[in-house]
Amino acid sequence: MVQAFVLIQTDSGRASDVAREIKELDGVNTAEAVTGPYDVIVSAEAADVDALGHLVVTQIQPVVGIVRTLTCPVVRI
Repeated sequence: MVQAFVLIQTDSGRASDVAREIKELDGVNTAEAVTGPYDVIVSAEAADVDALGHLVVTQIQPVVGIVRTLTCPVVRI
């Protein structure tokens, strides 16, 4: 299982809507609107890195209002 945080920048005023929509996606644990350089932070998990990439590219990035994403896989050191 691969876990990751996806940091999202949105169009102005769209953070709450984006977080609400992303929360409903399979593989998403949480999606919260935040302040700072990113507008939404998502905790997600998938079976492997390819499945994680598929989740981000085909389900998260197409959400209306998203400008940019940064995917940060969790590593256990």
